[in-house]
Amino acid sequence: MSRFIYKHRFLILRRLSQISILILYIGANIWGWKILQGNLSSSNLFEIVPLADPYAVMQIFAAGSIVAMDALLGAVIITLFYMVIGGRAFCSYVCPVNMVTDFANWIRRKFEFDRVEKKWWASRNIRYWVMGLSFLLSFALGTAAFELVSPVSMTHRGLVFGMGFGWAAIVTIFLFDLFVLKNGWCGHVCPLGGFYSLIGRFSLFRVRHNQPNCTLCMKCKDVCPEKEVLFMIGKRSISVDMGECTLCGRCVEVCDDDALKFSIRDFVKKGEDYEVKQS
Repeated sequence: MSRFIYKHRFLILRRLSQISILILYIGANIWGWKILQGNLSSSNLFEIVPLADPYAVMQIFAAGSIVAMDALLGAVIITLFYMVIGGRAFCSYVCPVNMVTDFANWIRRKFEFDRVEKKWWASRNIRYWVMGLSFLLSFALGTAAFELVSPVSMTHRGLVFGMGFGWAAIVTIFLFDLFVLKNGWCGHVCPLGGFYSLIGRFSLFRVRHNQPNCTLCMKCKDVCPEKEVLFMIGKRSISVDMGECTLCGRCVEVCDDDALKFSIRDFVKKGEDYEVKQS
């Protein structure tokens, strides 16, 4: 049992984080809890600290609307947190859609869909094009365009306030990731993930590769939702330097060689080849 927990420690941590945040929002809506009120777009922590989705706030700016000072301050707080500490962790530790896509991709691996089905290729840069398009549409329509159709917002609001069209969003993304494109929504399409990828490239916390320990089993790349970030596997002892990494810890969990771990990003020796001495 203890070995199972250890091998899934980051998965357990992610689910505890996602479910706990949902419970706090639901508790505020149903029982009037004052810990975390609102939704992922705009919240209040302990009725004191404003929190706001910076991507949504930027769309509001693009739409030409006036942004309240609380929302602006909340967007700054969230941006600084993920830029300095969290990286793209929002996608794996906060976003409720992550549980849906993880389940779809677990089924793909379990039944080896990729071996029997035609593999669809799509650029991971699509999310950045969608993000740019959302700003253009916000400007043209005078409203935050992506927030009108965001599966993330619909799913979260549905779980907190009642599903409604939230079910349609959940089912659509699940089927898309299951039958159309592996890691399709989070890894290729979602502009919110693209936004956090851009600010996450500056964060301190990273996954670090210890090349001398690596046996090239490639289990890490099999489970990584953004496998391009693991370009250094078997080649160099460096930290992941791409903002697309969600810090989910899947690669660390499956690595039996102790070749991957969480660390602080490289500053002095960034990009250089060097070996880590073994104790």
